[in-house]
Amino acid sequence: MTTPHIFNAPRAHSLKHASLALVAGAALLLSGCAALGDSDLFGNSGSGTTSASNAAGTRAVATDVGVAAQSFEALSVTDGSPTGTSVGRKVEDLRQELRTLQSVMETETASVNTLRARATANSRDYHETRGAITSRLQRGTTPGNPELVAQWNTAQAQLDAISSDINAMSGKSTEIATHASTANYLLEATQATFSLSGAIEEDHRQLRILQDETRQTTVLIERVLTELRDDIARQTTYVANERSSLTTLANAIKAGELFGSGLSVSNIAPPAAIAAPALSTPAAAGTPALVTIRFDRPNVQYQQALYTALSRALEVRPNAQFDVVAISPSAGSPDKVQIAQSQSRRNAETVVRTMNEMGLPADRIRLSSTTRGDVPANEVRVYVR
Repeated sequence: MTTPHIFNAPRAHSLKHASLALVAGAALLLSGCAALGDSDLFGNSGSGTTSASNAAGTRAVATDVGVAAQSFEALSVTDGSPTGTSVGRKVEDLRQELRTLQSVMETETASVNTLRARATANSRDYHETRGAITSRLQRGTTPGNPELVAQWNTAQAQLDAISSDINAMSGKSTEIATHASTANYLLEATQATFSLSGAIEEDHRQLRILQDETRQTTVLIERVLTELRDDIARQTTYVANERSSLTTLANAIKAGELFGSGLSVSNIAPPAAIAAPALSTPAAAGTPALVTIRFDRPNVQYQQALYTALSRALEVRPNAQFDVVAISPSAGSPDKVQIAQSQSRRNAETVVRTMNEMGLPADRIRLSSTTRGDVPANEVRVYVR
């Protein structure tokens, strides 16, 4: 394995006016080779992998129970004596409907709490498995270690189980939304009953009590529904981030080492003291490359240096996009130039795949190619834009 030669880019005079390309500029000697896809290594295609990236320390998927079934057990519907009026009979009908709704919600919240507990257990199992994989990779291991492959498949199955929990919660949310509508209907019906003729004072007294109890039930149902929807939204984002994390781990297992967590392109806040400068096009004279990778010898390991450079660039400008330019020598016979161009393009495609595997979304990367008379060998340059 060839040791890479690293050339640092010129130092910027000030953070305010520095180009991001100077953050971690490096030129590396390497030989590009296509990386295996997840399906090549793991025997499946990584269900639902998204381009969202994951930062270390993502919060656990499930939250503590907010509204327990006991909240509805504590509710009661006050009995009333029959008054013999039509309004009194209407009050008794509404009272019975409220009892039924409270009983149903007691069952529903118990089901929600069970789903939350199951998601918590699945999340704990997933993090233990992922932590074991990460620990092994940090110590270093063999490329494509079958033990880590088996653990990766287990982690993916555990993450799929969390997704199933979220789907179940979504279905439960729809059911509870229906119950919320029923509660609002009962509250409106109770309020409308005050305007009915033929009531005695006792009817209105019982109606006021029923109105208060219906309003309390409505508030609790809305609270359960709001917390459940918040859980679903939070956990959906969590699972999307962890899909990206698994992709990063998959490629780390192929290499036998962990470069770092997936490139974070959504969770980094830009430093307030740094004004991101505007960059000219990569082809413009004097624009330094973030990374220059020279393909003049085989088997140069460039991934770690590339990961470090991209991470530092994203720390300065979280919304940065990148140009990957394949550069080949223009000197020589037409056939030689054409062959060099084709090889240089393949090298650049390999670099793009590596950036994707590190967690950088494809829509952040633009690929192009050119020839130059001042380069002795094929190069791939990465610019920030």
